[in-house]
Amino acid sequence: MRTYRQFAAVYDRLMEEMPYSDWMSFARRCWDKYGIPKTVVDLGCGTGNLTIPLARSGFSVFGIDISSEMLSVARSKWDEPASRGGSRDEPGTIRWLQQDMRDWDLPQPADAVISFCDCLNYLTEPEDIASTIRHTYEGLGPGGLFLFDVHAPRQLERYADEQPFVYDEKDVAYLWTCDYDSDRMEIEHSLTFFIQEEPGSKGGSGALYSRFEESHVQRAYDPEWIADQLVEAGFELLHRCADFKWEQPPDARSERLFFVARKPQS
Repeated sequence: MRTYRQFAAVYDRLMEEMPYSDWMSFARRCWDKYGIPKTVVDLGCGTGNLTIPLARSGFSVFGIDISSEMLSVARSKWDEPASRGGSRDEPGTIRWLQQDMRDWDLPQPADAVISFCDCLNYLTEPEDIASTIRHTYEGLGPGGLFLFDVHAPRQLERYADEQPFVYDEKDVAYLWTCDYDSDRMEIEHSLTFFIQEEPGSKGGSGALYSRFEESHVQRAYDPEWIADQLVEAGFELLHRCADFKWEQPPDARSERLFFVARKPQS
């Protein structure tokens, strides 16, 4: 499981190119087709980059993440307007909860659960996936929707083939390498960060940087096995597609696989 210790402080800076608006559009399309929820759980919410837009759209949202550091950043972003002395006229609400997605729980059932940005790939044992799916089924009310994506197995192979990755800006830099286990379809991401603590003289010379390291493991699963786990838990599997394209069925070239499942009405 990911915890994102020091990484939480720079997460948004490094992930600013992520397609958050595409995830929102995908969720909206699903809800327009199958029913618009009132309460939404963002499972693996991170720093709230989907949680907060959902609340601003009028939903009552529960942001759940295992990392206290990520949740702290998320709370600060949500509270920022009030901290400036202004008012926050957001139509929705957020409740932040530090919980493990494998056994998450709410006091009342939710209308919808989302888990985007390949959160489930951080569950590295099959029983962890199965447990998350079961608890999600239990946490939804009748007719509730579960929307999530995962990296396809081929995407993890691409990471290994294309490494190393380098990000180099004046105040932050990283080196990202990968070690792939083809038998388990599992990859270990090793990241070394350099964060500027004190600026140097003109031109940047003499700047002081702090260094820290993070290691994150992801595992891909056979998409048919994931579909079977959904059905076994009691879900109806409504739709599968790839790479944010509703009409595109998954194939060997797919990078990101999407699942739409529903808890039956009775």
